[in-house]
Amino acid sequence: MVNILQFVSSWALIAAGMAYGQSGLLPKKFNTIPLGGVRPSGWLADQLNVQLNGLAGHEHEFYNYIAQTDWMGGPSRYSTLEEAGSYWFNAAVPGGVLAKNDALLGKAQEFLDYVITHQEEGGWLGPEAGKANTTQNPRYLWGRYPFLFGAIQMVEYDPSQTDKVVTAMHKFVVEANRMLHAGEGMEIWTQTRWADLVMALEWLYDNYPRGQEDLLIDTMKQVKYAGVTWEVVFLEENFPKTAVDHLRNPTGWVLAWHGVNLAEGIKALPAAYRFTHNESDLTRTSEGWDLLFKYHGRPSGIYGADEYLAGLEATRGTELCIVVEMMFSSSFLFQMMGDLKYLDTAERLAYNALPAAITPDHWAHQYDQQSNQIASRNMTPDPFDVNTGYANVFGLEPYYPCCTVNHPQGWPKFISHAFLTTDDGTSLVQVYHGPFQTTATLSGNNNVTVNVETTYPFSDIVSTTITATSSYTHLVRIPSWVVNGTISINGGQAQLLAPKNGFQSVPIPAGQSKFVLNLTPQITFESRPHGAVAIHRGPLLYSLEITYSSKILKQHPQEPRAADYEFDATSEWRFAVDPKTAKAVGGAAPGDTLPSPIFDSNKPPVSIEISGCTIDWDEAGQTFANPPPEKPKCNGAVQKLKLTPYGATNLRISEFPVMTA
Repeated sequence: MVNILQFVSSWALIAAGMAYGQSGLLPKKFNTIPLGGVRPSGWLADQLNVQLNGLAGHEHEFYNYIAQTDWMGGPSRYSTLEEAGSYWFNAAVPGGVLAKNDALLGKAQEFLDYVITHQEEGGWLGPEAGKANTTQNPRYLWGRYPFLFGAIQMVEYDPSQTDKVVTAMHKFVVEANRMLHAGEGMEIWTQTRWADLVMALEWLYDNYPRGQEDLLIDTMKQVKYAGVTWEVVFLEENFPKTAVDHLRNPTGWVLAWHGVNLAEGIKALPAAYRFTHNESDLTRTSEGWDLLFKYHGRPSGIYGADEYLAGLEATRGTELCIVVEMMFSSSFLFQMMGDLKYLDTAERLAYNALPAAITPDHWAHQYDQQSNQIASRNMTPDPFDVNTGYANVFGLEPYYPCCTVNHPQGWPKFISHAFLTTDDGTSLVQVYHGPFQTTATLSGNNNVTVNVETTYPFSDIVSTTITATSSYTHLVRIPSWVVNGTISINGGQAQLLAPKNGFQSVPIPAGQSKFVLNLTPQITFESRPHGAVAIHRGPLLYSLEITYSSKILKQHPQEPRAADYEFDATSEWRFAVDPKTAKAVGGAAPGDTLPSPIFDSNKPPVSIEISGCTIDWDEAGQTFANPPPEKPKCNGAVQKLKLTPYGATNLRISEFPVMTA
């Protein structure tokens, strides 16, 4: 039930939105390149193949949440668009395209065709979960949104499918609009995730409106004002400053403090800004972002939410769905707002938080990862408020199935958003660093191809070769952590970088040219609770890797590679460190071939050497580490420790006590 405060505030916002007297959609600052225009190369192409050789590329064959054998035969969980099928499809399309995995892309095509050919006469896309007679089930809008994202990506990749997809979407809009005006379709989850429908409808408006502009904008307004008032949630006086375990949400929107809802909802106001034309939508989002990371942030680039916001403690968890949704949201927020902080975060997520929650072979994942994780087992007791201790086990479905089907969108969408174009189409924008290949057509039929050769983030050098039909200005992101970085153009002398608003302008003539960046990161230290520190260099977070013994807890009867594991520490982890002694070690050259999979024990060619000593540091019930002790005394000799990239660890310490003199 929506309380009276929500009801009044929502309608006040409707009135305010209608009072602007403006129509149409404002443009984004930056536009995406159609799916397939940006592709991975080098180690990143290998990483995507590793993912699809694992659970992401095979779960549809056996996993009962989405198993296609049931789908083709009747209304199974897979055949629904409540969550399972939509999440899977949204990831399978870009994954199949970018990895050139015809088998997976073929399954995604079957799914798309099945949904569209079974669309109901009134426009509804279904069926709902659990009932053969779908008219007996309540209809909620949210589960269709990831499906729409997947369908949009399919059209971008294969324009021959435009008519059938766009026709189906327009029919659905008519029904969704009717439902919203009738007060239907908006249960509590749909109320928090309305941004995704707005974004899908904005794509229709921008590309294939078919004269239905008024209906599209009215539907956007209806879903926004029937949903969570994020402008109220992100007010500092309403935002939680600690774990929300025993707090009452003053807005009445209880699920607005849910971790995944926040990861999706953070893009809501910027999406709505395109039709509200209200600058405060952007301001409030930026403020909400800062509050989220100030009070709940993690050094890996994510925030703590073992279901709901969990504060700053290192053993509170973060759901894997949050990681991939925040990667997508970060890319969108930059497109709308142009703030470099969103890109810095997205890269940190991709190179730390995402791989840390998945085994190197990508056959098992955690529901909740921890910054300080000394075991992966069914914890009793556990540090989480809502989730069970089994949520930190690496497995097929360690707590709830959403992350099993949703996590595969992370790498493909990160890759596909690595390059953008400016709103006027005159410039190509290189927003993420990594080994990419890009083809785009800029304004004036300027055909541009780009090849980025690098082993970043495992090196500091990024070499970019560009061939263009005509001259243009190329924009390349310079991360906020770069100190005294340089650029060399066409073999010329290296010059200090001089970025404006976070981007270096590089003049590109017609023909072929090349520039080389040296991004020169420094080792930095992030203050954490209890006087602890986290250690960064560039986009990478560094951790003490804990070796472990492994025990299989259970295996899937049809697919033994899909198993749940218990990991128990076999090496010492109770260390304090001396930050003054930190030293970067190793690195790779742009053309080097990195080990596969790169996010595995001792595989990254970079590390940090630091002095440390053992200390007294207790466990909590022999299941997880207590908070880092403050001002601990050494109880052993000072020794050299090797810190490794966080994403290559399954068990680790990444928030360290500091040695006392």
